[in-house]
Amino acid sequence: MFGMDTGLYLKLSALMFLEFAVWGAWYPVLAARLLGPLKFTGKQTGWIYSAIPLGCIFMPLVAGQIADQWVNTELILAAAHLVGALLLFVSAWKKDFRVLFVVMLLYALCYAATIPLVNSLMFYHLAANKVDVAKSAYIFMWAPIAWALAGYFLTGLRWVARTAEQGRDCLVLAAVLSVVMAVVSSFMPETPPARSGEIPMVKALAMLGNPTFLVFILISIAAAGMMQFYFLGTAQFMQDSGIAAKNVPAAMAVAQAMQAVATLAALSPLIANAGFRWTLTLGTLSWLIMYVIYVAPKPAWAIVAGQSFHGLAYVFFIIAGQVFAGAVAPEGTAASTQALTITAQSGIGLFLGTLLAGRVMDRCRVEGRFQWRQIWTVPGAIMLVCVLALILLFKGTV
Repeated sequence: MFGMDTGLYLKLSALMFLEFAVWGAWYPVLAARLLGPLKFTGKQTGWIYSAIPLGCIFMPLVAGQIADQWVNTELILAAAHLVGALLLFVSAWKKDFRVLFVVMLLYALCYAATIPLVNSLMFYHLAANKVDVAKSAYIFMWAPIAWALAGYFLTGLRWVARTAEQGRDCLVLAAVLSVVMAVVSSFMPETPPARSGEIPMVKALAMLGNPTFLVFILISIAAAGMMQFYFLGTAQFMQDSGIAAKNVPAAMAVAQAMQAVATLAALSPLIANAGFRWTLTLGTLSWLIMYVIYVAPKPAWAIVAGQSFHGLAYVFFIIAGQVFAGAVAPEGTAASTQALTITAQSGIGLFLGTLLAGRVMDRCRVEGRFQWRQIWTVPGAIMLVCVLALILLFKGTV
């Protein structure tokens, strides 16, 4: 199947699916609970959303080092998700900002450790079975499918059980999925550490001496950071534009539906024919188009349709960037190179983006109402710079 053993494909796909189902269950819609029922400020909401980026600044590096040197990757995944499930259950009933932030930060430390390890486990077994790294697109496609299905399932749950009012249902769903992920991880193929005798992270960091890889990391920080405007603002933006709260998860899941289609049908051919430079450029351009749609006067259906550009951007920049990192990783540094990429994208980038988005949202809030056109102009302008930087500075070789 897709150039690899069917059993291996199903196992790796299940792992990818559950990893992103957990994240997709709560991340797109928790802001509506924080800004709505809990009455948090934009800055407080930003700090809650900064938990994952804070965890991703150093936990992927720690987890990558451990997986490359000492402990089997599948065991780390199982343990981290099991502890994470408990913390998600606790967070669902916490209403005080400080307490909730601490719990979510502890959870983020667990989850952030798993993000690069799912990728490195996949690349390890693809290499061991002599499967072209480009075939990883057929496994990556389950990430957006999982994110979309989590959103649609949550919408269905809210229709049937009427749980949308308080919004804690997204955290409970994520906790249940985390338990399932822990079980599935324990049945993954054995993925032992390389034990090269060197320090893998030092070799991975040495890649920053190459101008092309350095440009990729810097733009990853800037472009990924602008996603926090999307995650912090879109759910409330949709409600302010007339979309019912119970329909928001399904509306935002349009992005993941498009992401799944693009990952399956376009990612591998685009990388093969256009190269990483133009694939990554198309990704940042897609985000720019989405923010232009947000800024321009539009009906509610246009906002929903615009979600497809977030899906395209995620495929052609975030996923393509991780494939790029996997393709250029020095031998014995698979987990550490993925960790470095995740630290840039989901760590430093999202953290700085969270702080900026929270501050901009607070400054653009007049008499309790957000001035959305002013808010969306900021990430749009920064994304334009990212597009130009990729065209001019990324050479496509390492």
